[in-house]
Formats: sequence, structure tokens, C-alpha cells
Amino acid sequence: MSQPELALTPAQADAFGAELDAIRARVLADLGKRDADYIRGIVKVQRTLEVGGRVLLYAGKRRPAWLAGVAMLAVSKILDNWEIGHNVMHGQYDWMGDPALHGPTFEWDSACPSDHWRHAHNYLHHTYTNVLGVDRDIGYAVLRVKEAQPWDRLKLLNPINALIGFVLFQYSLAGYELEIERMPHEITMADKREALGMIVRKVFRQTLKDYVAFPLSAGRFARYVLTGNLVANMIRNMWTFAITFCGHFPDGVRVFTIEETRDESRGMWYYRQILGTANMNGGRLFHILSGNLSHQIEHHLFPDLPAHRYAELAPEVREICRRYGIPYNTGSMPRQLGTVVRNIFRLAFP
Repeated sequence: MSQPELALTPAQADAFGAELDAIRARVLADLGKRDADYIRGIVKVQRTLEVGGRVLLYAGKRRPAWLAGVAMLAVSKILDNWEIGHNVMHGQYDWMGDPALHGPTFEWDSACPSDHWRHAHNYLHHTYTNVLGVDRDIGYAVLRVKEAQPWDRLKLLNPINALIGFVLFQYSLAGYELEIERMPHEITMADKREALGMIVRKVFRQTLKDYVAFPLSAGRFARYVLTGNLVANMIRNMWTFAITFCGHFPDGVRVFTIEETRDESRGMWYYRQILGTANMNGGRLFHILSGNLSHQIEHHLFPDLPAHRYAELAPEVREICRRYGIPYNTGSMPRQLGTVVRNIFRLAFP
């Protein structure tokens, strides 16, 4: 399946970039109480859900209480990872001066160390979005999700690797910084000793919290708390995997060569972000639970703007794309996820 050539002239790219820069400047000038109240409200909801969920798990002998506790805890973890953690670490709320919402120091409820995420995601992925050989998020160095990626016999494991990542996504992210695919020919584990130490410490803390401390505090009901935490974490992992893959790997999302992005202008960088991402349709609750990454296009254009603004910006961005003849990839979550799953199976073969 061939990809379309980049179609904007230098003059068009400059004009296109200027329009998007104007949107960003307008929103930055408008940041204030509305945005601060929003994120603090989300944090309050997340903490309430976590406390309520954990309390209900202590009464887990009663099936309805256990199910409600799992659901509340899972949603709290999803909010912590997406609408709070991911967005705060992008610096979306640094302007508030609130230490609890400070992107460079925020630590989230995930096995992946935040410092590793800030480097691999905020810097590499957002700067070099979908550039083959640079952006390791293209299949996360394990999966073949685009035809332009080379095939080898290990890609026959594509569906199995995807299933493992689906269930254990936080641990896949935790090990990402080790760059295992480069071993042993380019780097050795000794080169990654410091990174490995950070991963081990973070995984240990998360394991101790969810699978030792909280269950032990429940006494004879420990098994209900242990299984509740396990299921809540699995739900969070599967949701974050699905949202991530729907925003980056459905049909219509393209990848780029290093040559295509050499001497790239600001306008062409914006252009690449749009061609390299996809949106999902949905209601307000769906957008919140996705961290507003259902608006992945707007997020890649404006990663440092508060994500709850993306829904307002999307119609304007879409209209600009229409005027410049730029594809704007959007669809329902089942549609986007369906094409992702189909391609994972299809691209397991040459």
C-alpha cells in the first residue's frame, strides 16, 4: 500500500503553520481559572474514586461491592495516567505554579518511570512523530504496524506480542527505555544499568503498593483486595493500549523517512503531525477517560495546551485541513481499533 507524497508547497506550508501557530497563541493567552479549576476538579474526582474503590474492595466478600470497587479503582487509574499524568507531564499546567501539577517532577501510578516517559514520549515521539528509524513508538520496537517496517520471522509473533502488550501495557512501557531490540550488537545491558535500576525501583514500589501493602492491610479479606487491584490494573492497561494504538496505527496514518523530514519547516512539522495521527469520535466522558487523546491530532499539534481544550479546537483544525486539502483522520473507536487489530494480524506476514 503506497503512501501519498507530501503535497504542500513551501509557501502553503508556511501559511498553514502560521494559522496553527495563531490558534496556539490564542489559547495560551486565554489560560486561567477555567483551566485550573478543570484539572483540580479532575484530580479531586480521581482521588475520590481511588479512595472509594479501595474501601469497597475491603468489603469484597460481597460481589457487588467488589465489582464496584474494581470499577472505581480502574477509572481512577485511567484518570491518573491519561487526563492527569500524561497531560501534566507534557507541561500543560506548569503555568499554574502548583508543585502537584509540575510536569518535570510529576510521578504517575504506572510501572514506567516518569523520567523515562518524558524522554521517550514527550521528546522523541512528539518531535519525530512516525519517522522510521527515529520514533521508536512505531510498533514500540516489537510490533509491525506499518508496511514500511521491515519484516523478519519474529514478526510472526505480532498477534501474540500485541496481546501481551494489551494486558501488560504498563510493563511494556516500563521496559521501553532498555532498547532491548538493539542488544547485543549495538548496546549491552551494562549501558542501560542506570535505566534498569530506575525501572526495578519503580516496578518494586508499584508492586509493593498494589499487591502487598493494600492486601495485607485488609487482613482476612486480603485476597479480595489483591484480585481487585490486579483486575483494575489490567483494565487500565487494556484501555490505555487501545487509546494509544487507535491514535497512532489505524488505517490512513502514515509514516515518514528521515529524508522526507530533513530541513523541515514549522508548517511541515504540523503537517506531519496530522498525517501521522488519528482521532476518535465520542462524547464528553469518553474524551475525559481518554485523556482527550481521542483528539490525538490536536494533541500532536498542541501538546503543551490543556487537553480539555482540544474538543473546542478540533472543528477549527478540521476546517483548516479542509482548506489546504489535508486528510483529517477520524472515526469511531470500534472502527479505528478494528483496523489496528486487522493490520497487526496482516503484517505478521511478509
